Amino acid sequence: MAAEPEILAELRRLRARLPQLTGAVAAGRDGLVLAQDAPGVEPDGLSALTATTLAVAIRMTDATGRGDFRELLIRGSEGYVATYAAGRHAVLTLLTQDRVNVGRLHLEGRRAGARIGELVDAHEAAHGRTTRSKAHDPADGRTPGKASEGPPDDDGTPDHGTTRDTTAGTTARDTSRALATPHTDSTRPLPTRPVGARTSTDN
Repeated sequence: MAAEPEILAELRRLRARLPQLTGAVAAGRDGLVLAQDAPGVEPDGLSALTATTLAVAIRMTDATGRGDFRELLIRGSEGYVATYAAGRHAVLTLLTQDRVNVGRLHLEGRRAGARIGELVDAHEAAHGRTTRSKAHDPADGRTPGKASEGPPDDDGTPDHGTTRDTTAGTTARDTSRALATPHTDSTRPLPTRPVGARTSTDN
């Protein structure tokens, strides 16, 4: 992903601002890791678990009328796992020590999540425009549904006069075939020899 260096830089700045932070993983909502700064932790496994937990959290907020998902905080005996929404396409999961200030954790987690969300959403928007533009590339010189031009002439320029047109080619062949074949009118009787006409054997 093009934004990965910037996301990684944001994770490292977050670690500097929050000394009790022991790991951070930015991932897509489908569980794909975007960037990680989590030594001693398997980021792919963590992001997969985050995606599963996120699906439950989203269903919970929806079922209870709490609106869109924003964050999820889990506390264990050794510390916290906090997940924050990062734009429309990503989430940020943070691992901290138990002695972290939860208010500071939320402040920094929300701030970093917003910044990462901007980066990811901008990348997704640019990627979508690129995909749509490939449907018709002016530099390609071809329009969908139009046959390609013939091979270039000796001077390297395309031979515009030999553009293939299947319909026109069929019509031209039919016309030349009609001109080469004598026309016969099946409704007109063939000429016959008049009765009593003189032959070479007549006297």
